[in-house]
Amino acid sequence: MFCYQCEQTSKGEGCTKIGVCGKTAEVAALQDLLIYGLKGLSLVAVEARNQKLDLAEVNRFTLQATFSTLTNVDFDPARFVELIGRCAALREDLKKKVKQAGGKADFGQEATAFAPAASVDALVAQAEKTGGVKAPAADPDAQALRELLIYGLKGVAAYADHAWILGKKDESVYAFIHEAFAATLNPALGVNDYLGLVLKCGETNLKAMELLDAGNTGAYGHPVPTKVPLGHKKGKAILVSGHDLKDLEEILKQSAGKGINVYTHGEMLPCHGYPELKQKYPHFFGHYGTAWQNQAKEFAKFPGAIVMTTNCIQKPSDAYRDNIFTAGLVGWPGVQHIAAGNFKPAIDKALALPGFNEDEAGKEVMVGFARNTVMSVAGKVIELVKAGKIKHFFLVGGCDGAKPGRSYYTEFVEKVPQDCVVLTLACGKFRFFDQDLGAIDGIPRLLDVGQCNDAYSAIQIAVALAKAFNCGVNDLPLSMILSWYEQKAVAILLTLLYLGIKNIRLGPSLPAFVSPNVLNVLVEKFSIAPIKTPDEDLKAILK
Repeated sequence: MFCYQCEQTSKGEGCTKIGVCGKTAEVAALQDLLIYGLKGLSLVAVEARNQKLDLAEVNRFTLQATFSTLTNVDFDPARFVELIGRCAALREDLKKKVKQAGGKADFGQEATAFAPAASVDALVAQAEKTGGVKAPAADPDAQALRELLIYGLKGVAAYADHAWILGKKDESVYAFIHEAFAATLNPALGVNDYLGLVLKCGETNLKAMELLDAGNTGAYGHPVPTKVPLGHKKGKAILVSGHDLKDLEEILKQSAGKGINVYTHGEMLPCHGYPELKQKYPHFFGHYGTAWQNQAKEFAKFPGAIVMTTNCIQKPSDAYRDNIFTAGLVGWPGVQHIAAGNFKPAIDKALALPGFNEDEAGKEVMVGFARNTVMSVAGKVIELVKAGKIKHFFLVGGCDGAKPGRSYYTEFVEKVPQDCVVLTLACGKFRFFDQDLGAIDGIPRLLDVGQCNDAYSAIQIAVALAKAFNCGVNDLPLSMILSWYEQKAVAILLTLLYLGIKNIRLGPSLPAFVSPNVLNVLVEKFSIAPIKTPDEDLKAILK
């Protein structure tokens, strides 16, 4: 086993026996083999697209299969065996169609011809033979950029899959995913080739996030400022974690009128800002727990059913395994999976569990400061900047995680001067989301923009402010302090690089898959810097 795709990788180098996330060596190997299979399928898909063939089924599978390999999505070996088999079957069927259309049928690549073995052990052996992340590249720097590209593609696939579920599709997104996967099979590609593909990946991710934004706002309305209680109500309960708004909507629909209150966890907190969710379902009550810090203890204490909709948690403990359900692509051995959007098993479990015995009041937090809300007061914000009442904006966002070092982000926000505004998004905000930072002439100093994919909203806010001040985004009094953990964060970082945004501070640690020379390129070209201490970074930014 060798895996270094997430921030928590062992010793900052790579997990070699079992993943810090709980992923077994067996699952890691199967994921590597699935990615290898997707590269072969993609090479055929590129030719099929040249022949104007219908790729709807292949596109959908590519998104789902790639998404399934993200950190903390699927730990179930049986499901990967199925995906690997289907990948090969789709590839062979597509090769026949390409040949019938007069296209290229012989690709000369083992990835376009390998037949999946019949047993898990044999599949693992096949994965070891193909090399996984240690597969040869032209040089170590090209290999580092190749891995950066692959992890970016995983993030793009995740956002594009969420968008597809809401009916938003774009052929150019799927075409690039296939083009990029196919390119990784070319041993002749060098640093400059991969650097171009990495930036194109960032461009494609911007389109994927735009699609998802259109899907979310089209279905549920534009977020509005909304107070969300952190306490709980007496009664039966379901806790929904992950990212998927469609799954949350289905749970709300199917649990309506049954005496069950629905709570969110982690990245689902911003869902309370969508009018078609919060205002339509009175049993959509509040938010429970943080993102990572005390997650296992919080879930163990939750007296209802827990539904996981996408990657957001490490391997569940026995303390709450019987009360947990997975949906969509999420899967763990021994955990019941919700099929075809039928959440009756989770609802029945919630009704069978005790629920909360009494009401408990808690803090309230505000969500709903996406681009429409912020830009509705843009005139006032601009006046406050010109008057010197707002000196600087900080975007402090990204992933949360269990590894030590993330207290930096809490301390940083606490030390941000009173004449500065903090925008935040994604689950990294749970290090400080309940802080009362006050307001500047009615503008809250802490603005929750939303989920990780709402980086699209944050980008639109920055672009609009730059236009209002007649300058570039890099000239704004705006600094980005980002935390990363998994591959959606990698995709967002590539988007920011594609947009030419500089001086990003990244932590808690830099990616292990980035070689020293590639890091130097990122530093020289984009002025990326690792975080230091809050005091040092604030002093450098505000000098």
